[in-house]
Formats: sequence, C-alpha cells, structure tokens
Amino acid sequence: MFSDLGEKLNGVLKRLKGQGTITDKDLDIALKEVKFALLEADVNFKVVKEFIKELKGELKGQELEKSLTPGQIIVENVHKKLTELLGGDSTQIAINATPFTIMLVGLQGSGKTTTAAKLAKFFKSKGRQPLLVACDVYRPAAIKQLQVLGEQIKIPVFSQEGKPEEIAKSAVNFAAQNGRDIIIIDTAGRLQIDTKLMDELKRIKNSANPNEILFVADAMIGQEAVDVAKTFDSAIEISGSIFTKLDGDARGGAALSIMKITGKPIKFAGVGEKIGDFEPFYPDRIASRILGMGDVLSLIEKVRENEDEKESKELERKLKKQKFTFDDFLSQLKKIQKMGSFSKILKMIPGLNKIKIDNTEEFDKEIKHVEAIILSMTKKERENYKLLNASRKRRIAKGSGTRVSDINKLIKQFIDMNKMMKGMNRSKAMDMMKKLGMNNKIN
Repeated sequence: MFSDLGEKLNGVLKRLKGQGTITDKDLDIALKEVKFALLEADVNFKVVKEFIKELKGELKGQELEKSLTPGQIIVENVHKKLTELLGGDSTQIAINATPFTIMLVGLQGSGKTTTAAKLAKFFKSKGRQPLLVACDVYRPAAIKQLQVLGEQIKIPVFSQEGKPEEIAKSAVNFAAQNGRDIIIIDTAGRLQIDTKLMDELKRIKNSANPNEILFVADAMIGQEAVDVAKTFDSAIEISGSIFTKLDGDARGGAALSIMKITGKPIKFAGVGEKIGDFEPFYPDRIASRILGMGDVLSLIEKVRENEDEKESKELERKLKKQKFTFDDFLSQLKKIQKMGSFSKILKMIPGLNKIKIDNTEEFDKEIKHVEAIILSMTKKERENYKLLNASRKRRIAKGSGTRVSDINKLIKQFIDMNKMMKGMNRSKAMDMMKKLGMNNKIN
C-alpha cells in the first residue's frame, strides 16, 4: 500500500533527519521533492498544490534553524498533513437504526460484490446479523457469486425476481421480520456511467432508504476513481467510499485525493483477495504506514483474534510487575505464524516495515534467527537487556551464528517500542504490550 510513495517520502525525510540545521533553502528543496513524489503517486494536482502550500506555511513558522531536531519536526508535520489529506479523524459507520441499511455503488468491475461479502463478514465479527441483498440483476452470475460468498461466510443472501428497487424493498421487510440488523445491498454497475444506471440507483435509494451509500472504487484505476466518485455523489449523494485493491501496485493517488475533492471520507479498505482482507480506514494509521512508522494499533487488533485469554492474563501480570522477558517476546513472536500475510503484518511493526517477506519459509527463517539469539542469552540477560554489553553481545553472536549488528538491531527495536509506550497512558501501554510482544524482531 503506497509503497513507492512511502519509499520516496522516506528518502527525502531521512536526509533531513540527518541534518543538524535546516535552512529555508533546504526546506524548499525538500518540499519540492515531496511535491514530485505526490504527483508521481497520481495525487490530484490541486490537492498537491494546497498540501505543499499549507505544509510550507506551518513549517516556516516553527523556526527550524533554532530547533535541536528540525528533521523530526518536519516528519511530524508531514504525518499530520498526510492524516488530514486522508480524512483527519477516522469516520466509522455508526449503527443507529435497526435494521441498518448500507447500499454499495460503483462501476462494473470495482469489486462491489466481493466488498459486500467482506463488509458483511466484518459486521458479523462485531456480533451483528447481516443480510446480503442481490440487486445486480444484469451481470451474468452476479447473484450466484454473492450466494457462493454468502455460503462461505455463513451469511444469508436475499434474492428474488423483479426490479432492483422492488428487491431492495422486500429485503428491508425480510430483515425486519427475521432479526437481521445490517442490510448490505449489492447494486449493478456499468463499464461507464450512464443515465440509466443513475436512475436505477435513485429508485433503489428511494425504495430502501439506506443509512449509508458507499462508493466502491478500484484503487488501481487511479484518478479516474475520484472523477467517478464526484459523479455518483452528485447523482445520489454518497456518504463515503471503500477502496479495493489497496494492497496492489496502485500508486495511491486516488485515496490521497478523494476526501479533499469529494468531502466524503474513506470508511473501509480492501487489502487482499481473501474475505478477511478488509479493514476500517484510519487516516492516521495509513499516514504512519506511508512514512514507515508502522501501524501498531491495527496489528493489535489482528493479534486479538488469535490470543488465548489465559496466556493474555499471565502476560499482563508479568507486565504489571515489569517482568516481561525475551522468552515472553519469543513466545508472542511465534504466534504471528498463525496469522498469515506476513509481509502485511511486518509493515505494521515500527522498524520492520521495510522487510520484504512474502512466504512462510522466509518468515520462519527470521524467527529462527531471533530464537537463536535469545536462546544464546543467559537467563538474567533475557530478563534484563541492559546487561548486554559488548563482550556479552560477542558471545551471543558467536553462540547464535549471527552478527553483533543483528543483536544491536534487536535491542534497538525493543528500546524503540519502550519509547513509544512512554507517549501513551498506562492502560493503553499495557494493552499494547499485552497484545504485542512480538515487535522486536531483527531486520
């Protein structure tokens, strides 16, 4: 997700962080590079122009030349502006009606049907009772596709013969009578926008009275997605967007432009082909991923799905007594093996997001490196990393078949995570460490 943009921005910011002082000339050169990186990522020109203007205005007023950490100030401001560009505060769906109706719209091929199933699975995991509704009566096998997906996730699919607006209305009545509290309507699309499509969507809207109308966009088509979103918004007034294929080779410009241009937030993102590859869209977390800061909170949510309650309580007890050891860390790291999509998981961990691991074999190899280092430590060393002086590190490197630099990286990542904890309140820090004992892996 935004990998090319992230690499280019990180290249610019890394150079700035290495400078003791930053002049106005340095800043102008850096902002020019940021501008080109955004344009190459297919971000709308007007959006980029405004982004750079606002960023420059804020940085010019912070006396960078007198600051002890000018590079860090710039990074913080870029993160802040990227978060604003992506929508600022996360705008999640608030379920305030029963049944709550969501209507999905978009062009043919944007991934509406698969997205409908992903969205249904997401709400089911939150304890809801979703109902999928097949209102695409034109595309061959569209209804069958939704039914197959519904069977996979054990969620009923409502379908019947008739006009789409009649099907939608009947589905709302069915849901109310059968205890289904979330209705997700899959609508038809076209290869291009036409009046006939918009008229049909208006009729469905009037018939089903949806609480949310979400525009589904294929991130791979770039700026065209933003233009199409504007047209849908003008015709039926969308309430937000869902981007599909954000895990692909898309440059990300559409996602970075759509909020600014339409004024409607991105609410979810499809990040893979599997039904479970779907997540709420958090602007601040995405900005962190782009800038190589990881995304610890999203990783915590993934780990929660795989944690054992008894083990979790024991780990929390150790944390309260400040007895979290490298043994505990290794135990947590091994749990990642059960979570799949290793390369995506690593991108969420600060310090590890640049590692390219695409399969289980490579990931297992990395775990073995960490295990070898930890098992080469004495009991006291595993309990207190501060004991690891130069001679101890050389002994551990020799015993584990690794390098001293590997051990230093492992320790540094442990220290970095501790620093992150200090910026959070105690309850949040406890929660993070309880869920995330695995984030100290070596590069």
